[in-house]
Amino acid sequence: MQTIVIVGGGAGGLELATRLGDTMGRKGRAKIILVDRSPAHFWKPLLHTVASGKRDPQVFQIEYSAQAAEHGFQFVHAEMRSVDRAARNLVLAPCMRDDGIAPPLRTLEYTTLVLALGAVTNFYGVPGAADNVCTLDHVGDAKSFYRRFLGACVRASQGDGEKVNVMIVGGGATGVELAAELAHSARALAKYKVHTLDPARDVRISILERGARILPHLPPEMSARAEKYLASRGIDICTGAAVTSVEADTIHVDGVPRPATLTLWAAGVEGPSISKTFGLSLGRMRQIMVNASLQSVDDANVFAIGDCASFVCPVKGAAPPRAQVAHQQAVFLADALARREGKPLPEFRYRDYGSLVSLGPVAAVGVLLGGPVGRQMPVSGATANLLYGMMYQKHLMALHGVVRAAAVMLVDWLRKRITPSVKLH
Repeated sequence: MQTIVIVGGGAGGLELATRLGDTMGRKGRAKIILVDRSPAHFWKPLLHTVASGKRDPQVFQIEYSAQAAEHGFQFVHAEMRSVDRAARNLVLAPCMRDDGIAPPLRTLEYTTLVLALGAVTNFYGVPGAADNVCTLDHVGDAKSFYRRFLGACVRASQGDGEKVNVMIVGGGATGVELAAELAHSARALAKYKVHTLDPARDVRISILERGARILPHLPPEMSARAEKYLASRGIDICTGAAVTSVEADTIHVDGVPRPATLTLWAAGVEGPSISKTFGLSLGRMRQIMVNASLQSVDDANVFAIGDCASFVCPVKGAAPPRAQVAHQQAVFLADALARREGKPLPEFRYRDYGSLVSLGPVAAVGVLLGGPVGRQMPVSGATANLLYGMMYQKHLMALHGVVRAAAVMLVDWLRKRITPSVKLH
């Protein structure tokens, strides 16, 4: 029996493990093993809602062990330390026990290895950035940022009129979505008397974008609409702003220092540093280079999907680091591996359906792509916000099926009506 090991339980990795478990694991055609250093899955595109206090990750996370038991695959709670491609095995470091003693390393053999490691923040060599900014790579990062934001607001309201200055570096989807949610959270915290600040005057949120406009992946008119909406919420938009260095309480923009209570870096991503140890060809952003079948160009037994993979479509160019790419690659690879059995693998074709960006609880902007020529259809306001929410529902349906996903969304709808709109502690 072949053993398919998937390392990384993100949007692509968990869906791939679920699909393969249903089609191959349950029928005894293959042993499917998912490895992740976290015990639970949280959909990364929603990390900004954790960082703003809007969403409790413990409520919305999916336990890997439970998912594995229900869908015919195994889960190993461990961190990958190395890969021996010649011997086809991984060296894993199991997570630390409650007694504080680290379990010994273990070896896991594989027939086929799928790397779904995700991506990490790219600081582009800016001095002080790695040591003095917050990131949104994991749930722990998002929770830490919100604790610091909440603490800064409380301390400022107890002090002598000091303002809270939040600097968000990067005007892409992550930076814009976080800024919009933070503006809402500052008002909600004032409403619940958690702090006594004036949200419009004392909590300043700024987006620093090096390019000419925010949301550069959207049409200019959509970027302009988003900028106008954010400005109406009191958010400062600074375009053409290059961050030259970062200190603990100061950020230097084009050499000019600006006070920063908190700085969050959302200016780009790259593959994790462990990718350099595999002996595989890497792209410019430290991503594993794959061919049309998503196999590493150096090893036919190693596949890579999602943000850690560098896939270049012959028609549309490089696939962007988005959840929809990881989803499409998981669907493709689940079918390809199930049908493999000595047959040539098919070629992956990425289809861009557009992009949606949340602007807070009630608004969003984006563009939908459809038709044979990829015709663009701009959307905004309540319609775009509804479509944005459906993306998460689609993710839940891929993991749980229609009935359970509908039940989860119903519980979420009820929870919003009986609990505060933001975490208060």
